[in-house]
Amino acid sequence: MARKLRVQYPGAIYHLMTRGDRREDIFTDDHDRHKFLETLGEACAKTGWLVHAYCLMSNHFHLVAETPSANLVEGMKWFLGTYTGRFNRRHKLSGHLFSGRYKALIVDGGGNGYLKTVCDYAHLNPARAQLLSPDVPLREYRWSSWPEYLLPRAERPPWLRVEKLLGEWGIPKDNPSGRRELETGLERRRAGERGMDYRKLRRGWCFGPDTFKRELLEQLRHGVGKEHYGPERRESAESHAEAVVVEELRLRGWSVIDLERRAKGDAEKVAIARRLRAETTVPVSWIAARLRMGATGYVNNLLYRSRLRPGGSM
Repeated sequence: MARKLRVQYPGAIYHLMTRGDRREDIFTDDHDRHKFLETLGEACAKTGWLVHAYCLMSNHFHLVAETPSANLVEGMKWFLGTYTGRFNRRHKLSGHLFSGRYKALIVDGGGNGYLKTVCDYAHLNPARAQLLSPDVPLREYRWSSWPEYLLPRAERPPWLRVEKLLGEWGIPKDNPSGRRELETGLERRRAGERGMDYRKLRRGWCFGPDTFKRELLEQLRHGVGKEHYGPERRESAESHAEAVVVEELRLRGWSVIDLERRAKGDAEKVAIARRLRAETTVPVSWIAARLRMGATGYVNNLLYRSRLRPGGSM
């Protein structure tokens, strides 16, 4: 089965989530939860990870982690494998605990609100799951990093880093007044959260502005192979193809208007299409639409005939 790409680079921030196998529980009691957090702390010590938020639910967890070194895959392999072994030994079980591969959403941590959104999403999970009644504050849910955000620095685990989230909330100091302001802000967001659209967090592969996505796509363009699939591969291929089109138009002195005006089967268009087929993985349907060449079948026929001409192999 094709395996989805993991983008790794120093300083990357990820919203990580995985569920129990067959959606079964990954925590049976508080002992398991304590063991999970203990294992997370060990993973951070081994990898240098910094945790910005976490939330443990019954059959899944959310983790917002930063990797100063490009070691997400190595670290997650150790972390999930070690916790699985400890869970299985305690409960006299064997086999998989987690279902498939974990989801890793790459998050822009540049201070423009995207990190805040994913951390708030994690911290608000107990309220969305109705594990707390509306009149019970979020701090009463013990198994997320939110109660620890509200503690003095000396009482938090060393791997939990609150500075970036405080900064995105506009709170300058990690002091009692700053923490009160933080709690008030998230409770206010909780009260107005109904109907929030989280599809980009649940289904996407990166979370940030267009410039952030373009930077990632440029990395992917040099590292995506045939074994990968999903939106990363498609968007990376399209980004590469668009760069080829822009270059070809520049070499010819063309504009988008020239693409519209020229015939669908124009020889120069066919030449560009041949290059796109040779150097990118975009489908012919994308090429046909981008170069204004008409139906996909027509373009396929043009490309086939061009290969039959002398020197026309691709």
